[in-house]
Amino acid sequence: MKMAIKLMTVLALAVLVMSCKDRASEKRIAELESRLAQIESNKSTTTPTATPTPVADAVPDEKPSGPLPIINFERTDHDFGTVTEGQKVSYTYKITNTGEAPLVIQNAQPSCGCTVPTFSKDPIPVGGSGFVTAEFDSSGKPGINNKTITVTSNTWPKVTTLRFKAMVTPKAEAAGPLK
Repeated sequence: MKMAIKLMTVLALAVLVMSCKDRASEKRIAELESRLAQIESNKSTTTPTATPTPVADAVPDEKPSGPLPIINFERTDHDFGTVTEGQKVSYTYKITNTGEAPLVIQNAQPSCGCTVPTFSKDPIPVGGSGFVTAEFDSSGKPGINNKTITVTSNTWPKVTTLRFKAMVTPKAEAAGPLK
């Protein structure tokens, strides 16, 4: 029963993280994390100690041998400055392959549904260039926003994190009817 509650809480937390709709969701996530921590601490103080089940150690990725591409971003951070709520802005991160093999971008995963990344789909030859473009939709995102895009490629290390920020000013409220 406790395991089912824990699983449901974790699933609810995952759904909330994936939705990333507004500050209320972020507040709810924080509340759920706090609640989960309380459940975990209560469980450890009220249940007898069980014999731990051996778990296979996670095997860390090893650097592949042979020539590798090297992903070289012109910059990995961008500041959109101040934007008006509802405005869509985009920035293109420029890439150069400075390695010894063709570069393949396998995925670009945003930290939030408000960001849509696009990237070079074709292999980038040695000395060639490519891109990752981030489009940020500021609708429902007033205030300071710090977002990331996780780029996975055939480089070592496999993951590069791109960051951007924006200060979103709320839309002016529509004037009510005149009396």
